[in-house]
Amino acid sequence: MANDSLTKVFLSASIPYPDRDRKFYDTADIISIRDAVRALATVVIPKAHLVWGGHPSITPLIRFIVERMNVNLRNHVTLYQSLFFEEYFPSDNFLFENIVLTERRGNREESLKLMRNKLIGENDFKVGIFIGGMEGINDEYLIFKEKHPSALILPIASTGAAASFLYESQPEIFDIRLKSDYAYMSLFRDLLDDLI
Repeated sequence: MANDSLTKVFLSASIPYPDRDRKFYDTADIISIRDAVRALATVVIPKAHLVWGGHPSITPLIRFIVERMNVNLRNHVTLYQSLFFEEYFPSDNFLFENIVLTERRGNREESLKLMRNKLIGENDFKVGIFIGGMEGINDEYLIFKEKHPSALILPIASTGAAASFLYESQPEIFDIRLKSDYAYMSLFRDLLDDLI
């Protein structure tokens, strides 16, 4: 069982696919997405509890980071995954002790909606971080805002893709560094220091 005394941080992230909505792929900074995910995992996992929905471009990155840490993974990471995608699960999924598998619903959209609602609704998040991503980022942002209205929301616009569109939809409410600061390790330490 996870340690409930640790601050929970929600991560919504993916590297866009070229065969989906091109606006996400064409604006994505893939190196920045990877760097931001690595930095976030490095800063958050030793002190808090990182929770995310499995994506084949993100889960292996997080696994790479945690393998080099001396922490009890059960207390610091939880991966949610829909059984709709079972045949595509990366092997890294099964290296996490805390993996929550949500049931398959009629189609992809219904299965993802169930997984996202459980992931975001079952946890008491203090922070939501959005990196890169596609249309799912928007869906998760709306659910997150509804379920956790007082949480800190950080769309990392410098990673491009959906996170940048999210930032640009309300730039006046977000820290300008989310758009311009690529020193992700120090950025996350600074923005999360009082929360984790």
